[in-house]
Amino acid sequence: MNIRELAALTDVAERQIRFLIAEGFVPAPRGGRANADYGDDHASAIRRYMQLRNLGFPPAAIKLLLEGGPGVPFPVAPGITLVIAPDLLGGATDLDPLIAQLRSLLTELKEETAHDKNCTVSTHEP
Repeated sequence: MNIRELAALTDVAERQIRFLIAEGFVPAPRGGRANADYGDDHASAIRRYMQLRNLGFPPAAIKLLLEGGPGVPFPVAPGITLVIAPDLLGGATDLDPLIAQLRSLLTELKEETAHDKNCTVSTHEP
């Protein structure tokens, strides 16, 4: 697809897309300037960047997050940080199964913690 199609698909202005490419947030197009071709990888990179911007991260922080390692940390609650692989952000991945799995895991952890608090050790002998 060309840059106009990419802009329409992602709802991001062509000028912004060029900025994202220049700053390294989005890979350069295939085919060079004259025959620039963009694909799903470009759209995903733009969506990932826009999601992080919408969460309040400035461009410098986004650059650090994306270069920093295996995932992007999202504090969920005190003591709980969810680390998401950068390629999932902005992608077309169906997150509903993942959300259900996380909900189940957190429910199990909550039940185990409640069970541990209710268990007492008997100190008398039979």
